[in-house]
Amino acid sequence: MLTRELRIDTAGRRLVDVTADVSSFAAEAAADGLVHAFLPHATAGLALIETGAGTDEDLEEALARLFPRDDRYVHRHGSIGHGGDHVLPAFISPSLVLPVLGSRLALGTWQSVVVVDPNRENDVRTLRLSFVPG
Repeated sequence: MLTRELRIDTAGRRLVDVTADVSSFAAEAAADGLVHAFLPHATAGLALIETGAGTDEDLEEALARLFPRDDRYVHRHGSIGHGGDHVLPAFISPSLVLPVLGSRLALGTWQSVVVVDPNRENDVRTLRLSFVPG
């Protein structure tokens, strides 16, 4: 099985497009199958969204409404509001399974793979990629 770990710098960004990285990994497999993408973190997730058309900002605004940066959370270590970061993976999964056809990710026209990371206390994320032949 082909596997790879990537370091993703999220400093100053809540959303990081990793589509090119995942596509490059899928191309190395040179086969049809599945790419499993996983973030081994308690405060980040992966999503398929359209980027660059305002969806990025819409998602960030929705996250701010869902997980306000205040002291309402029982989970209170770290900065104020950090407890909400720990709830995020229940809504935005830390993993995705993506189809690969002809060594290319078989995404929809406007779909991009993004890391969603509201946690400002950890700016380096690990993305684990695994290829499962079909």
